[in-house]
Amino acid sequence: MKQSINAIQFFFIGILFLVFSTMSCARSESPSTIEPQSQSELMLGTACRITIYDKPTEEAFSEAFARIADIEARMSLHLETSEIAEVNASAGIGPVKVSDDTFRVVEKAIEAARFSEGAFDPTVGPLVTAWDIGGDNPRRPPQTEIDSLLPLIGYDRVILDSEHLTIELLDKGMMLDLGGIAKGYAADEVAKILAMHDIKKAIINLGGNVLTVGTRIDGTPWRIGIQNPEAERGGHVMIVGLDDQALVTSGPYERFLELDGIVYHHILDTESGYPVKTDITSASIITDESFLADALSTAVYSLGLEKGLDLIESLDGVEAVFIDKDRELYLSSGLVDGDITYTISDTDFQITNL
Repeated sequence: MKQSINAIQFFFIGILFLVFSTMSCARSESPSTIEPQSQSELMLGTACRITIYDKPTEEAFSEAFARIADIEARMSLHLETSEIAEVNASAGIGPVKVSDDTFRVVEKAIEAARFSEGAFDPTVGPLVTAWDIGGDNPRRPPQTEIDSLLPLIGYDRVILDSEHLTIELLDKGMMLDLGGIAKGYAADEVAKILAMHDIKKAIINLGGNVLTVGTRIDGTPWRIGIQNPEAERGGHVMIVGLDDQALVTSGPYERFLELDGIVYHHILDTESGYPVKTDITSASIITDESFLADALSTAVYSLGLEKGLDLIESLDGVEAVFIDKDRELYLSSGLVDGDITYTISDTDFQITNL
């Protein structure tokens, strides 16, 4: 039930976002401008919305959603017939041949795990399944269960064979979970399909993972809001200008479980087995590749402000916005230097420096 509620919320924010973007374009364009067209589907456990502003065609929409469905069918942790399910079922037994899609995503996930030193780790599957936050049966696992699952977490025990496209989990009980990266990959793949249809102006919104294609009709950057972690969906703290870039935010406010007055969110610490404890309430990543932004948003949220910002500053072409509990905003150097434009939309939040 929780997943269904989240999907409806994302669908609603997609509608608000479309209205905001359409109104912004309409103010600057003549009546002869092509009307934007948008379609939505419930996929990847959320609402996936594609809005095309220059050359919308039914064929482009159809191919894009078919591509998302194909990725979900291969990579979902919750589908018994998926390739990831097959890999997980063969943990401790032997390698499993997978599609190029699945291999590339797992390969990228392992890469992200390495440079974040495990803050993002696709082998978190056993813990995700045990807590099931956002699923049908959320719960707080007993400490004995958590202790038994922690030894199964470890990206260094995933063996990839690029020649034969096989994935092997070395220990029985290990599980891959690509929930923190598959939506980003799907967004990038949708952008490729739109490009094949010569579509140059679009917004791809997969449950809050936003990827912009080109610019607005008038040539200015898309204006994309960063969610206020304290407000209802649709309230934003700042607006950033994006041109062929992705914006992905991670925070504890989307999926959580409340028991005995304690709130447990869905971003799990692979060392303690419990939800991450951090000094920030959200982390937003801006980069050219949604694939990378998806993994990084989880990683830097888990790392916290100082380590997370250090990681971002070490990566070329990646920027970030951090929000803490005191309503302070911390910006990476590209935002500070004006490489990406922004405006503060909620004056209760103030920019500060470390």
